Amino acid sequence: MAEKKWPETWQEVNPGCIVFRPGSSRDYHTGTWRAERPIWDNSKCIKCGVCYLFCPEGCISEDSEGYFVADLDYCKGCGICAHECWPSAIKMVGEE
Repeated sequence: MAEKKWPETWQEVNPGCIVFRPGSSRDYHTGTWRAERPIWDNSKCIKCGVCYLFCPEGCISEDSEGYFVADLDYCKGCGICAHECWPSAIKMVGEE
């Protein structure tokens, strides 16, 4: 299959998104434009995984100790994880 080229003018852009290679989303780090980032307080975390389930970007994963962390290369700072965390173990803080 021939690889497609990027559009050169706005008239060549297809409506919606442009995916030239399936499975290429890991190539595009989208976390650089967020205004806030999630910070976990592991002393409050009960390791329930609700943050993992509700993350729309799928950027939250479990570490070796069973706590959850966000991959900040892909986290967009939406705050859904903090909103859904009923023990209030996640706080959104402004980016520096």
